[in-house]
Amino acid sequence: MSDALHPIDLVGGMILSDEVYARIGAAIVDGTLRPGQRLRDVEIARQLGVSRTPVREALQRLERFGLVEIAVGRYTRVTAPDDKLRRDTGELAAYFLGNALHLALSRCDDATLARIVAAADAAIAGVQADDSRAVFTAAVELGISVTLATENNVFLALVRESSVATRRNLGGWSGILAPREQRERTWRRMRDCIAARDGDGAEQTVRDLYGMTAGARLGDGSAATEPDSM
Repeated sequence: MSDALHPIDLVGGMILSDEVYARIGAAIVDGTLRPGQRLRDVEIARQLGVSRTPVREALQRLERFGLVEIAVGRYTRVTAPDDKLRRDTGELAAYFLGNALHLALSRCDDATLARIVAAADAAIAGVQADDSRAVFTAAVELGISVTLATENNVFLALVRESSVATRRNLGGWSGILAPREQRERTWRRMRDCIAARDGDGAEQTVRDLYGMTAGARLGDGSAATEPDSM
């Protein structure tokens, strides 16, 4: 593999293993490391300027979220997400965001609330423009703001661990097959619930947006033609 990664320069309270995980994960998300590409821990360690131990740990963490496949003694390679992995990730995102919203709206200050509302407005604008990439970007920003607003360290740790998988697995697919007008109405309803600090309503609307009614399954994405239709 070519030198796709740059040496790590730790600053502040950065933890080496977390930074290695983040660097490799980001390279997978942005396509620098492509599906099917073989990953050699010794080569990655050389590029990052670290030992092989944190690289191996990072690859094992990425394997748990399905971003890499490890065949011990044979190869480690970047995966291409299948629909099952994407559905599973979508369900996690729907339930996690709903719970985080419920908690965040009960304790965030007005400035933070305004940022969350602004992210929802950006998502609505993206839906109106039929710009799926803008919707996804706004949804990610909303999720980050909401998670920080929970002020819950366990929530924050979960997001740090799973955010790479969420970005990769949902960035090119959606199981949300509702018409654009329906998605816009649902986003507007969620925006209004957020602005009113209605945690119950916001949580339920997230479930509605993702089609997560009792016993429901996300669609298989076969009808989605855009990178995202959140």
